[in-house]
Amino acid sequence: MTRIIIIIIISMSIRYAVTAEKSTVAAYGTLPVASQMRLSPDGNHIALIRNHEGNSYITVIDRVKKTTNFLVTTDNEKFKLGWFRWANNEMLLVSAHYPVHRMLRKYTEARLYKIRIDGSEKMRQVSQAKNGERMAQYQNTIIDMLPDEPNHILMEIDYKSGNNPDVYKIDLKKKNSRSRLVRGRNNITHWMTDQQHRVRLGFGIDKTRIFYSLFDIKTKKWRNIWDYEIFDAPDITPLGFGLNPNELYIRADHQGRYAIFTVDLTNDDLPRTLVYADKNYDIEGSLIYSKLSQDVIGVYHGESENNKVYFNPSYEKFQQALNNAIPNSSSSISSFSDDERQYILHTTSIESAGRYYFGDRDTGELKPLIDQYPQLNKTNIMGKTKYNYQASDGLTIEAYLTLPAHAPAENRPAIIMPHGGPMSRVYGGFDWFSEFFASRGYLVFEPNFRGSSGYGFKFEMASIKSWGGAMQTDLADAANWLTKNHYVDKNNICIVGASYGGYAALMAAATQQGTFKCAVSYAGVSDLEYLLRKSRNFTNHKVVKKQIGDDSTELEENSPINFAKNINIPIMLIHGDLDTIVPVEHSQKMYASLMEHDKDAEYIELENGDHYLSIEKNRLTTLSSIADFLEQHLIK
Repeated sequence: MTRIIIIIIISMSIRYAVTAEKSTVAAYGTLPVASQMRLSPDGNHIALIRNHEGNSYITVIDRVKKTTNFLVTTDNEKFKLGWFRWANNEMLLVSAHYPVHRMLRKYTEARLYKIRIDGSEKMRQVSQAKNGERMAQYQNTIIDMLPDEPNHILMEIDYKSGNNPDVYKIDLKKKNSRSRLVRGRNNITHWMTDQQHRVRLGFGIDKTRIFYSLFDIKTKKWRNIWDYEIFDAPDITPLGFGLNPNELYIRADHQGRYAIFTVDLTNDDLPRTLVYADKNYDIEGSLIYSKLSQDVIGVYHGESENNKVYFNPSYEKFQQALNNAIPNSSSSISSFSDDERQYILHTTSIESAGRYYFGDRDTGELKPLIDQYPQLNKTNIMGKTKYNYQASDGLTIEAYLTLPAHAPAENRPAIIMPHGGPMSRVYGGFDWFSEFFASRGYLVFEPNFRGSSGYGFKFEMASIKSWGGAMQTDLADAANWLTKNHYVDKNNICIVGASYGGYAALMAAATQQGTFKCAVSYAGVSDLEYLLRKSRNFTNHKVVKKQIGDDSTELEENSPINFAKNINIPIMLIHGDLDTIVPVEHSQKMYASLMEHDKDAEYIELENGDHYLSIEKNRLTTLSSIADFLEQHLIK
């Protein structure tokens, strides 16, 4: 029987008493105090990203000596920390992302660095272009950590031919030392190794054609195994190899939802065996591997308890012991030591927006370490509740509702908050953005409108060439459902969205003024023709063309910028000037068009801002600005 003892000591954080009376913008908008907490292979050190006053630090804590080293720091403007991994017990690998503005194009470059945790050496780039090689945009993709060779890793980098990466074995003990193992192949953009650390699978894309190339260990030859057109049929996504080198895990369609299968690679017919399915939802997460067995033990699944499903009974039993130790929480092991005796646990609950624990399976101890949002607790975390509503054509739409702590009995103000993508989705669990607006007294309703991922291929494909169509009417239907079921004032609803959600907010302002009283667009698309035209500078142009269409008349009719003169509700536009996903020109031109027609509009441009509000001061500006805007236009 698993025994877990919680030690009530918070060793790295201070809890603050916060009342439900309008928590500060900073309580929600500051970057989380800690993220990505991971144990070293031997369990003696803990590494994390520590955020403080807008700066981010790669931090290493020596559990034995009780010391802390701050190894790397950034203000998130010159560069941003993406992720890190333990290379071995003495070294971290750190991925950094740099905004680039070159030849009238804005894009992101990524580099991988190595740094010794004792701070004895400066951070150095793991691999760099040599004479005659191209300057690859992405130089941070690790495809195998080579656990049996702690001073080596495998990386894919396109030094020779753009978007056709070679596979290199990197010597971490030497400066820019690498040897090429696999030469890049035409249209292969990504490689995968098996659990014996051999390069076995190539992911290919040729315009809109997806294909996979397998290295057959028996014939020693490459052969294509799946080939299909994107968006035309349910896709097949290889997730990873089992310990058996001829067993490949994939995500593929099963009775209208994406499920997990294994494929027998020894059979030319590639027969599948169902491993796990959810009749209501797609399985969208990655595989979970055991460090001990090197085999697959589960899969991440956002709709399951604790956001993961274990196939291995012993791991499921341990998870249940953790659930019993910390009831009424979502608990997930984020890191194990190599022997899996020590671990880092991450939990969320109505009492904490995120807390890390250190656990020891030998002693049974489970010690709280740090809260990610120390000013948030049960007095100001409202939580999301899942609901279904009927669209006007009868389709069932799932959505999440966050209620304010003290909602009036009637005539409630509300926000419809469409997500980005649009081929993505909203999950339950803590979300600083929606929680902030609930703390301001608004009901926040987040629909997974048609075209969202997670509900099967057919549902998701409703987004193809449908911007401004039924996806848009689903949002008005959401507002109407709120007025009938949650005492919301039909004349007191605003729409707030980011990215595609920002586009939807602008389209609502142009075509659904009778439903929404005001609209806020963060990093929203305003011009579909411009979006298509700009995509010609990138390799995904054909995919974008197939996704949104290329009929000029239809693109014009579904672009908010062409309807500025029709807008008669207040608009707020916010955009980062270095956004590489949705160029800032979308908001600049939309604002200019609104001003040309003398409309009620505000525009805020965030200095050095990206698409994801990575800079803390930009987060705070965005939240406070939207809050002020809503205070002006919604009655509470």
